[in-house]
Amino acid sequence: MRIGKIVKIAGIVLALIILVILGYVAYVFLTYHRIDDNQKLDIRTKGEVIKQEVSLNTEYSVLTYNIGFGAYSSDYSFFMDGGKYSRAYNKQAVMDNMNGSLEIIKSQDADFVFLQEVDLSATRSYGVNENEMILDELNNYSSAFAINYDSAYLMYPILEPHGKSKAGISTIAKYPIIDSVRRSLPIDTSVYKLIDLDRCYTKSRIKVEDGKYLCLYNVHLSAYTKDESIVENQIKMLSDDIKSDYEAGNYIICGGDFNQDLLGDSPSIFKTPELEENWAKPFPSNLLPSGITVAYDQLSDEMRGALIPSCRNADAPYNKETSFVTMVDGFLISDNVKLMSIETIDHNFLYSDHNPVKMKFQLISK
Repeated sequence: MRIGKIVKIAGIVLALIILVILGYVAYVFLTYHRIDDNQKLDIRTKGEVIKQEVSLNTEYSVLTYNIGFGAYSSDYSFFMDGGKYSRAYNKQAVMDNMNGSLEIIKSQDADFVFLQEVDLSATRSYGVNENEMILDELNNYSSAFAINYDSAYLMYPILEPHGKSKAGISTIAKYPIIDSVRRSLPIDTSVYKLIDLDRCYTKSRIKVEDGKYLCLYNVHLSAYTKDESIVENQIKMLSDDIKSDYEAGNYIICGGDFNQDLLGDSPSIFKTPELEENWAKPFPSNLLPSGITVAYDQLSDEMRGALIPSCRNADAPYNKETSFVTMVDGFLISDNVKLMSIETIDHNFLYSDHNPVKMKFQLISK
């Protein structure tokens, strides 16, 4: 009788565990949704912008920086890269990394800034509103923010769940953004979609003195996916949009974290240790429309060889000798945008698994 009672209790406990698991799975699937495409974004302003229009034949600068949600100090590793952690070490670590990234951004004093992995409210970054933190520190700008990660509470990894996240990409300009739109990219349709970002890009338009627009595309393309067609379809969609703007006579700068090797041969350039599987595939520049190029492709072999990597693999703490590094951050530009210079701002991955990339350019009439 006693054994039977133990078995009965064990059965009830097991049934409750199964019920909780099924309830959680249902919660994750039922709360999953994709953010609407062609979403018009709110434009925020602070102070007074420099002037209303961008001039031709004048040098400007643009900075792109994936800030790694304030978690990736140089000694940090991330579970999805094969590392250890799913969250920042603690709230103070987030504040320290964010303050470090902010000092870099302010020191570069770029006319336009593209940021990725900016948390609004997330378990992984202890609720720090990173976008507000950034905008509070800057003056005289207009900005547009788009959500690309709005997940249910993820219980994985079990011992330190990644939790609930709301994060996105931010475009900041010293000139008035006329309008900005969020475009939803094709993504993996498997169960993996539950832990990946809701990939997107934003297009923000700024007036140019000749009556055309400078179109700023801020992108954060897919990583990790095993389905190579996803990345190809993302590039095709982006290219179609860019082509339409370019054919209208506008000026194109598309920057961000492409999660693909923009140099095409980073391992040979950086002499980086080999990965068992290199996730940073060569960027398919053949899919770009006529008149659009990867900015790095305009550099001489000598200049390409002198570049500093923009991203490290986060499977382990950063080690200059043993860490895999690559160039996934940079810009696509139209042929009416003259490249003056492009460089990686080397901070040894102190505050993020990415180094920022800065480009100087001029708009030229054709």
